[in-house]
Amino acid sequence: MTHVFHRNPKKHLDIAVRGQGIEVFDQNNKSYIDASGGAAVSCLGHGHPAIIEAIKKQLDQIAYVHSSFFTTQVTEDLADFLQQHAPGELNHVYFLSGGSEAIEAALKLARQYFVETGQASRKYFIARRQSYHGNTLGALAIGGNATRRKPFLPLLVPAHHVSPCYAYRDQLAHESEEQYATRLADELEQKILELGTENVAAFVAETVVGATAGAVPPVKTYLQRIRQVCDRHGVLLILDEVMSGMGRTGHLFACDQDQVVPDIITIAKGLGAGYQPIGAMIASDRIYNAITGGTGFFQHGHTYMGHATACAAALAVQQVIQKEHLLKNVLARGEQLRTELHSALDGHPYIGDIRGRGLFTGVEFVQDKNTKAPFDPALKINSQLKTQAMHNGLMMYPSGGTIDGIHGDHVLLAPPFICTAANISEIVNRFVQTVQDIVPAK
Repeated sequence: MTHVFHRNPKKHLDIAVRGQGIEVFDQNNKSYIDASGGAAVSCLGHGHPAIIEAIKKQLDQIAYVHSSFFTTQVTEDLADFLQQHAPGELNHVYFLSGGSEAIEAALKLARQYFVETGQASRKYFIARRQSYHGNTLGALAIGGNATRRKPFLPLLVPAHHVSPCYAYRDQLAHESEEQYATRLADELEQKILELGTENVAAFVAETVVGATAGAVPPVKTYLQRIRQVCDRHGVLLILDEVMSGMGRTGHLFACDQDQVVPDIITIAKGLGAGYQPIGAMIASDRIYNAITGGTGFFQHGHTYMGHATACAAALAVQQVIQKEHLLKNVLARGEQLRTELHSALDGHPYIGDIRGRGLFTGVEFVQDKNTKAPFDPALKINSQLKTQAMHNGLMMYPSGGTIDGIHGDHVLLAPPFICTAANISEIVNRFVQTVQDIVPAK
């Protein structure tokens, strides 16, 4: 009997004993291709010698020091790297231990910004249905996944939600991408007006929707239209790139592809590639200057913020990505992944959509291809797929409730950036076999 309080206490977990490259090995020495990077985390795979060496080197200097007493050189260096590569005037980096913490910091910073600038009535946050921003109470409050929110509703601060940008299900047949984007931007504007412009602090969105809906990219001009609405009403734009950022889409910051600069951006997962727990919030000059020119103190903090060893790991990860030109590989292997999935599965009666950017791909399952009707949630298709994939030596990231938090099944594939063409083909082979094992074509 285990004494670890696992996320799912009723489920048996094998023990991972070793990782090498894109593979994980269990206690029986069975290997699994990590085709999802865990939860889109392990972007450099496992056991990378340069990252391990950077961690050891930092441990020989100083492992940790509390941020109220000192900074460290490696923390400053990582912030410099991110500032140099972040879009626009996103120049001020606040380090944390993960994505949920980064979102909490972003919400509190947005609120304090308006307090500092004499706009204390701005207290409401608007986000999107079928979004996911983390499991802390603040992140759950703005998150749009009904199932995850339900048990904790009495504890959540009021938040407001508009439609997701989910072209597969919601773009009308007669609409161009630009027309669909305009319709969604108009909906946001109406929500802001309904709440009162003077009461709205920020709009929060995942640049590319991750776990809850399965790698759903925005349509053309969507984020640009959203940016315009926010600017028109003095509302901050917070982009959540915890899962989609740090190279996952082929761009270090996913919003670069959309030519949009938010006021605050959050990153995590691929920042440290799982070698150490780390996340960050990056704020614009305007917001930072409002704090420094006002009270001079951000009313927030965590014990492990700016952790030296975590920063050393993250800096090494980012240096490897740059030195080995891995973003080019992400773009090439991502195109290969979706091309081979389309080739193998477009004719499959239960595959509804294959989508994504870079090495960030979602596959949505349907019971009826023509009507897009989902499977009965009681079947737990996504869970069956995960179990069978593990049997087939493949790690992938499934989820249910794709459509509304209850109905719908999808699988997320987010392989490491170091994948070769042969690796991608093998991932597709094992994935297709898993699909045939659970929902075989008629």
